[in-house]
Amino acid sequence: MKETSTILREAKEASLVINLLSDEEKNRALAAMAEELLKAEGEILSENEKDLKAAKDSVSAVMLDRLRLTSARIAGMADGIRQLIALPDPAGRILSETTRPNGLVIRKVSRPLGVVGIIYESRPNVTSDAAALALKSGNACVLRGGKEAYRSSSAIVQAMQHGLARLGLPEAAVSLIEDTTRQSANEMMRAEGLIDMLIPRGGAGLIRACVENATVPCIHTGTGICHVYVDGAADVEKALAIVHNAKTSRPSVCNACEVCLVSKEIAPVFLPRLYEKLVTEREENPVALRLCPEAGRIIPGEPAGEADFDTEFLDYILAVRVVENVKEACRHIRAHSTGHSEAIVTENNETAAYFTSHVDSAAVYVNASTRFTDGGEFGLGCEMGISTQKLHARGPMGLEELCTYQYIVTGNGTVR
Repeated sequence: MKETSTILREAKEASLVINLLSDEEKNRALAAMAEELLKAEGEILSENEKDLKAAKDSVSAVMLDRLRLTSARIAGMADGIRQLIALPDPAGRILSETTRPNGLVIRKVSRPLGVVGIIYESRPNVTSDAAALALKSGNACVLRGGKEAYRSSSAIVQAMQHGLARLGLPEAAVSLIEDTTRQSANEMMRAEGLIDMLIPRGGAGLIRACVENATVPCIHTGTGICHVYVDGAADVEKALAIVHNAKTSRPSVCNACEVCLVSKEIAPVFLPRLYEKLVTEREENPVALRLCPEAGRIIPGEPAGEADFDTEFLDYILAVRVVENVKEACRHIRAHSTGHSEAIVTENNETAAYFTSHVDSAAVYVNASTRFTDGGEFGLGCEMGISTQKLHARGPMGLEELCTYQYIVTGNGTVR
């Protein structure tokens, strides 16, 4: 097993090459990585099957779905890499240019960060997304996946490294940490001078550990306690479709709805229809409803516990609360949200405007599902994560968020 410190040093050396690649060179590398990923499909699926077998008795069915790879998902991973080829190079752009009275020309130019570290859990697709985004933005990346997905991630990284090697580029530009114990995560958190930005992707415990212990710059990718508020002026059919999609299309991801807030004006009509949609009509995976007392007087379900409105379930579970109006909905969201994604369903433009101005989350939706908080859906290609902080990056992190900038100042013998 290669030492984590060795992997980090090799990635730093590789970054000196990757940082200077032209857009054309990076695009050729991405194409080669996507091609090798497809060629290695059989090996990747074989290793993924081993991961699934090892994890089946220790994780839920929903989490197994996050771990599972299929031919279609591998094709999707390759497509995600290729989509980045069509996007403009984020590095080397002149962000602003100013000429001072003394003749100095000051240009603000985007630059790659250097080495991006990603600590993530059992989602092998993150491996290819992160590597591709890092390379397109001119960065090397060091990936540290969860032990449940190690075989899958290793097969994916090996395929992408073959693509880099074909073009004479350093394989260490895409590196996977081999030690899956907490020690390697701690080393990455403290790898000053080797990692320029650390991105944790996973549950609340992982994110909290990184934010509290990292001495390298760390992005706060918060958990997703996402809300959908159904206003009294909502179109019931739109609201049903939005809540159903936000909760059930893929409940194990961070942009899934965990809490439905319903105006008391529409609750007697909407909640029975919601019960029918999420419970009665779903023979497979009916949604377990955790209800506030007022909602419980309208439809059956389990009474909501004290923690249910502060829980990222990542499962077929939905907390439901009846609120007075949009103002109370916003107060609830401010008290319980993790700042990820919130939605309002309403036909009243003034109410929608109140909601968007009073909810301070990374993404706020009007009459649309929270499931759109995603780099691909935002036109960013794939994503490195969803940032819920406000400095440097917020929301889906694409290519621009993997760059910093420097000032290039040109004079003519100018002195101060």
